[in-house]
Amino acid sequence: MIKLISWNVNGIRAVHKKGFLEWFLKTKADVVCVQETKAHEDQFPEDLRSIPGYGISYSNGEKRGYSGVATWTRVSPVAVKTHFGIPALDGEGRIIETEFNDFFLLNVYFPNGKASPDRLEYKLAFYDAFLKYAKKKKKPVVFCGDVNTAHKEIDLARPKENEGVSGFLPEERRWLDKFVKAGYVDSFRVFEKGGKHYSWWDMKSFARDRNVGWRIDYFFVDKRLVPHLRSAKIHDDVYGSDHCPISIELLI
Repeated sequence: MIKLISWNVNGIRAVHKKGFLEWFLKTKADVVCVQETKAHEDQFPEDLRSIPGYGISYSNGEKRGYSGVATWTRVSPVAVKTHFGIPALDGEGRIIETEFNDFFLLNVYFPNGKASPDRLEYKLAFYDAFLKYAKKKKKPVVFCGDVNTAHKEIDLARPKENEGVSGFLPEERRWLDKFVKAGYVDSFRVFEKGGKHYSWWDMKSFARDRNVGWRIDYFFVDKRLVPHLRSAKIHDDVYGSDHCPISIELLI
């Protein structure tokens, strides 16, 4: 059994002050992926760079204090990759590929398209480049992270009010349809068909208190791995970020 966790921490230094390490150790996870670290390697708290029993990989963009992903692994990976030679995927520190014996894990912080039309265009280009890259892998792919789009109406509390908002635009949602058509399965929906399950809440409006949220954090797994799935959960009892952690367990 291998347990994988993903969490957009909205700043690794901020969440470190809120008990991240204690939470991390309690999870007993085999792999922990975080997004939006907002820190280069030298800016990570020292105790997070050297958690006993785990190796860590980083991906950072040129801009300090922006974007960034990191992956801790208890199982030694076959290989780790942070640069892909693809302009859309490189440059902002948004992806780490960790190869294991049975699958590739892609820890991804997909772009947010709300800031401007240019950022929305970049987000869609990133989706395109990412899917083309993932489809070339020889082994099954698991990808996780902040996808920055709610897929279906059931995945956000107020779909009608947000039809024209980036994160729920038709063209963004169609990209998640393309992931599914390409053979990737939303692991959470294998186990839970109901609504009111979210992974992100607007902090300014205290939306988490009312559970007015969005499910924009996902574990997608290659359909060949679905028989190996043992659980997929949203840990909405864990605080420290405007997102909460999600996890899967695979019997490999």
